[in-house]
Amino acid sequence: METLQRTANRGSVSTGYNVANGCAFDRTRSEKLTRAQTTGTNRKKFTASTWIKRGSLNIDTAFFSAAASGNDVSYMNFNSDNYLRFRDTQSGTNNIVLQTHREFMDVSAWYHIVLRVDTTQSTAANRVRIYVNGVQETAFSTETYPDQNYDTYWGSNAGNLEIGTVINESFWDGNMCEVVLIDGTSAAPTEFGEFSDTGQWIPIDPSGLTFGNNGFYLDFEDSSNMGNDKSGGTDFSESNISATDQSQDTCTNNFATWNFNTGIIEGNAAAGFSGGNLIRQGVNGSFNACVATIGINPYVGTAAWYWELEITVDNDGNGVECVVGWASENIINSDSHATGAVVSAGFAFNTSTNWDPPGSGTGAAGDIFGMHLQCDSSNPTFKWFKNDTLVFTDRNAQHTIDNGFYFPYAAAFKNTMEAVANFGNPIQEFAIDSGNSDASGFGTFEFTTKSGYALCTKNLAEYGG
Repeated sequence: METLQRTANRGSVSTGYNVANGCAFDRTRSEKLTRAQTTGTNRKKFTASTWIKRGSLNIDTAFFSAAASGNDVSYMNFNSDNYLRFRDTQSGTNNIVLQTHREFMDVSAWYHIVLRVDTTQSTAANRVRIYVNGVQETAFSTETYPDQNYDTYWGSNAGNLEIGTVINESFWDGNMCEVVLIDGTSAAPTEFGEFSDTGQWIPIDPSGLTFGNNGFYLDFEDSSNMGNDKSGGTDFSESNISATDQSQDTCTNNFATWNFNTGIIEGNAAAGFSGGNLIRQGVNGSFNACVATIGINPYVGTAAWYWELEITVDNDGNGVECVVGWASENIINSDSHATGAVVSAGFAFNTSTNWDPPGSGTGAAGDIFGMHLQCDSSNPTFKWFKNDTLVFTDRNAQHTIDNGFYFPYAAAFKNTMEAVANFGNPIQEFAIDSGNSDASGFGTFEFTTKSGYALCTKNLAEYGG
């Protein structure tokens, strides 16, 4: 029943260690966590570990760093070519540069990244090692290792430790959870994760590790203090991060987001994503379309599914123009999932001109549209709600539905328009006043889900058919 793009870590559904919360980062808000760097236990040895879920692609985005300036900096990031990179520079000299040979383009997956440093090793390639989902990266397009016994910038008692940026640049866009720094120890990835019986890399509890002088452990469990260091060290200061950035989208329960790789501007290249791929900006003169990373086959199972979308800006004062609905897998795969193609399929309506449903009235900034899909082997039902009022019901008898997957869909018009999705993992731009969980107790929605389930991997494993 579940379908997700590509093939990487999809979120564990095991009954083992559970990660309840993460932090959602929006690069447009310059969000970060910062604390002063202290004298390290051993500057020759450290291990950094984090679970990350990418948002916007094709831009420089850093997820952790130690830095004072561009001449004295050590950080890990994805560059604009989507390569994973680690660099350590002191006095302007790049002493360590490792850049992977492969790209990381999956925005529906959680990646576990481990940076393992031990410059005392006699073999140069063992002095800096990078692991992704428990497997060591061995192919690099750029490969510069430090001299033996090199003192890294980590633990230098200078500059700051930063999560979500490097020197107030390259801000992270996406989600993070289980962010750990082990100071003074070169730790294997098996200290942070393990392979399940099905071969999936899943997290284990890191709280019993020895973190060292400069180390920390951020679990994002305290929404009132998102920079809390669970290891007992000094907390991180929050910049533009608040309780609304706490998210249930984690490496053990993966929620849907918009899929950057299927975004189009009426057939053109993807653009206009932010907020960890939950915000879709419009573009002048055309609709900016997007589909979600999780799809549902409406003919399989008997569960109901629910998500919300908020329209944030009026279109020239004449009501809101945004297409809301579900797009079929056939339309998505055809590379023609522009507005007209989705509307003609019968499962979308324009919130301003009301192509479908009739009689719902024009929208306004701040309106929240609820999408509800009741699965049924012969007669699946789509329902549209506006501000929790049912405005239209669409059944199989009214439209031709192919027996495939349907994905949440939205298309925003004009560059002043934003369509902000909430699949149960809201961000700051989608302000929640009421706070309603789904039928499983997962997610946070503005309105009740009408017994519908949030689009997340735990629900899909339980009710996906």
